[in-house]
Amino acid sequence: MKVNILTLFPELFEAFKSQSIIGRAVKNGLLEINIINIRDFCFDKHQQADDTPFGGEGGMVMKPEPIFRALEKCGGKVIYTSPQGIRFDQKVALELKEKEEITIIAGHYEGIDERVVEEKVDMEISIGDFVLTGGELPSMVMVDAVARLIPGVITKASYENDSFFNGLLDYPQYTRPAEYMGLKVPDVLLSGNHKNIREWRMKESLKRTYLRRPDLLKEREFSKEEAKFMREIKAELEKEKAEENKEEEKNDI
Repeated sequence: MKVNILTLFPELFEAFKSQSIIGRAVKNGLLEINIINIRDFCFDKHQQADDTPFGGEGGMVMKPEPIFRALEKCGGKVIYTSPQGIRFDQKVALELKEKEEITIIAGHYEGIDERVVEEKVDMEISIGDFVLTGGELPSMVMVDAVARLIPGVITKASYENDSFFNGLLDYPQYTRPAEYMGLKVPDVLLSGNHKNIREWRMKESLKRTYLRRPDLLKEREFSKEEAKFMREIKAELEKEKAEENKEEEKNDI
């Protein structure tokens, strides 16, 4: 897969391209990341990539000419990092993973000239309802999420157990030692019984999602096994709540 990123700050991507999973993917030829400095396509003496907006107000807007010129060197689906875009999630990552090439425009300041959006952009994407200085970090977030799904970058088993891949949050994870400072790993994970481990993980995943992100369960079609676990989870939580209330009443006496 080839990813082109248009940016005013190419230096920000140096470590991102060379470290950890992304670095290995690039080294192994599974991923190509092409960082394009928009200022290289500014042909005036000062390489000015931005200007004041028509109509007044504060801030600066990225000029159209250098972006149009830079896009001539790129291919694939053109994405603009924008707060007006669709919310980036695992579904979008899976969709982008199927593309042979994508191009991301990392916006900055007050954004890019709307003529670029109208003529060249195929998709606007936001990573959340908050304000960032520029689109460089969202670009990295998207590339990281998509790269993990490219065959060979990590094992299929690894990303299929990630939060959101199957619509649920991940179950709790533990590693050695089995006990530390009196804190123990759940016995089921040490049992070697794969059926019990699988069921424990599914139930914990459902419980964590129910408690922390119930919105993810609203339209979920539960399997028979999942529905059974959900009934157990709700009953256990109600029991815990009743016991807590009983204890509070005792302390009030």
